Amino acid sequence: MFENKKKFALWMYPDTLEKVEKNYQQDNCDSRSEFIEKAVNFYIGYLTSEDKDGYLPSVVTSTLKVIVAESDNRTSRMLFKIAVELAVQQNVVAATNEIDEVSLNRLHGECAKEVKRLNGSLSFADAIDWQKG
Repeated sequence: MFENKKKFALWMYPDTLEKVEKNYQQDNCDSRSEFIEKAVNFYIGYLTSEDKDGYLPSVVTSTLKVIVAESDNRTSRMLFKIAVELAVQQNVVAATNEIDEVSLNRLHGECAKEVKRLNGSLSFADAIDWQKG
C-alpha cells in the first residue's frame, strides 16, 4: 500500500490541522494523509488549468447542469401527466355541457385573470367560491 509513497515532514498551523481532522472522513478518506493528498492534487489542478478563474466554477456549473436537467426532466413528466388529466376533464365537461363559443372565450379570459390574481395557485375551493360570487 505504501510502497510507492514517500514520507516527509509537513508543518501546518494547528487550526489547519484541526480542519483536516474534522473533514477528512466527510470526504470518504481513510486518513488525513489521503485527504491532504487529494487537496494538493485539487490545488495543482487549479494552478495548472488554463483558465484559473474558471476552475472551480466549471466544476460547480457542470454539477448544477446535471441537477437542473434532472429537475427539468421530472417537471416535464409531471406536466405531461397533468396535461393528460386536464384533457380528460375537458372532454368530460365538453361531452356533458353545451357551451357556446362566445361564453367559452369569455370564461377563458375570466379564468386567466383569476389565475393571475392568485399567482397560479387556484384550488377547487377557489373555483367554487368564484362561481358562487
